[in-house]
Amino acid sequence: MPAATADVLPPHPIDRISFGKIVQIREVLLRAQAEGQRVIRFESGDPSFDVAPHVLDAIAAAARAGRTHYVPNDGIPELRKALAEKLRTKNAMEGVKAEHVFLTNGAMHALFVAFGTLLLPGDEVIIPDPMWTEVAENIRLASATPVGVPVRMASDYAYEPDAIAAAITPRTRAIFINSPHNPTGAVLGRDTLEAIIAIAREHDLWIVSDEAYEDVRYAPHAHHSTAALAGDWAPRVLSVFSFSKSHAMAGLRTGYLVTQSSLLRERIQKLLRCTINGVNSLAQWGALAAVTGPQDHIPMMQAEYAKRRDVMVKALTGIPGVRPFAPHGAFYVWTELDQSLYDRLGVADADALSAWLAERGIGSAPGDAFGHACADAMRFAFSCDTRMVEEGSKLLRATLLGEPEA
Repeated sequence: MPAATADVLPPHPIDRISFGKIVQIREVLLRAQAEGQRVIRFESGDPSFDVAPHVLDAIAAAARAGRTHYVPNDGIPELRKALAEKLRTKNAMEGVKAEHVFLTNGAMHALFVAFGTLLLPGDEVIIPDPMWTEVAENIRLASATPVGVPVRMASDYAYEPDAIAAAITPRTRAIFINSPHNPTGAVLGRDTLEAIIAIAREHDLWIVSDEAYEDVRYAPHAHHSTAALAGDWAPRVLSVFSFSKSHAMAGLRTGYLVTQSSLLRERIQKLLRCTINGVNSLAQWGALAAVTGPQDHIPMMQAEYAKRRDVMVKALTGIPGVRPFAPHGAFYVWTELDQSLYDRLGVADADALSAWLAERGIGSAPGDAFGHACADAMRFAFSCDTRMVEEGSKLLRATLLGEPEA
């Protein structure tokens, strides 16, 4: 008899999922950091700010009170009620009730649940190109296909309704929206969102709206929740939110998914039970304090992000072969590149340039990690602390100019 082989398995949908270039670059930087080398963390979107004191106090109080046991699958009732109130008042999402809100293990898990409950094998979802890697990956995990619609710097990376309409096929199930947008920092205006909703209505499509960066935006740009503009189409909108960006709670892994669809609510309950069976109890009590307590940390973070944005954009401006876009929201500078830069630095492409920078202790994310229409681009995050942004931007500029380090 032949010897048993552990790796004899048929192809699996997970085999289509990448290991993630951003994660790979992060591992290189963390190894260098552990060896005592200077590292500039421009690859990762992890807010540098501390969690607000009243949130930490609530977590500690919950621990002391013994609130460390199983919690309701959909989220603790107090938090779901508070989030429904927040959605009605802050996001202008009329008619939202606590029963429409589901706590998830971060916004990424909310996307996994949204696509897992909505999509069938063979379905298509229209997404912007470039787009944060995990959006397409979670669509593939649902055995569906992401269909990229290129967005361009010439139009401030607007997600053009006409281009969305042109990408619709008989297999299209949903349109995905992300505003503010990761990686470009584009923010969709009310008129554009209303036009996309009209397309969804015309073609009987769902909308998945990722609003994780709702509080990371820069004047005069405003955030509009898609469901708030959808009118009677609001039940066909799934909205995704996060505590990671607005409240710097990334490590506490708390997000939430909102839907008024009764069928999807039943499916969501089942998928939550089979994946996490409830978000970390202490994190939920902290999230309750975050949403109901003082909000003064949000404008403080916005002001500091605006300062960091200006520092990084200025440092990248005027470098031959480099064209930075000043973001309207989120905390990334999306930068388009041309061949002259590669030739001058002796690298083949943006992917090689990103690896070259990582070897020098500078993090980045190459464009092809985000889609197919953006190979000659890079994303630099300014979510790390202000001092690192200031010092790292100087080093990045000198490195891209080919100047010797001071």
